[in-house]
Amino acid sequence: MLAEAKKIVRKEIKHYKSLMSNQERITRSDFLLRKLENNIRFINSKTILFYWSMDDEIHTHDFIQKWSDKKRIILPKVNGDTLDLKVFTNINSLKEGERYGILEPDGEDFNDYDRIDLAIVPGVAFDSKGNRLGRGKAYYDKLLPKINAYKIALCFSFQLKEEIPADENDIKVNEVISE
Repeated sequence: MLAEAKKIVRKEIKHYKSLMSNQERITRSDFLLRKLENNIRFINSKTILFYWSMDDEIHTHDFIQKWSDKKRIILPKVNGDTLDLKVFTNINSLKEGERYGILEPDGEDFNDYDRIDLAIVPGVAFDSKGNRLGRGKAYYDKLLPKINAYKIALCFSFQLKEEIPADENDIKVNEVISE
């Protein structure tokens, strides 16, 4: 069953993440984000959908702050079972969200999905075909069909699998950047 297969992969990745120290996560994140900075899609983008990382994800906080005065950074905000998009202005505009304890932007709404040049998409695991396994709430599977932008996932090497369980409702990414 697909749900059970996804649950097994999530458990495996959670285990590998638990073995990584905070310093190792930040060091490995910096390496991946430098790769992103050199990606032609990132270089040419003006408006980027990004995500403010959770404690076990690739650390994006410093990167977002670094680039927010050069590019328009859009961040998601949980609204029930969907994601609203907001313009990131600065770290002081972030407030703890309604779920998961993630800091979320409290600024201006962003609804012009066609203006997004690039989407940096989080996930638990990915494969070389662009399949993405999220945390199971389908937030991004609902959001990404509205966005025509090129989609890039960043992941630690242990998050990149030969194949992950997916179906037609799971939205693919165009590119996966890994170590």
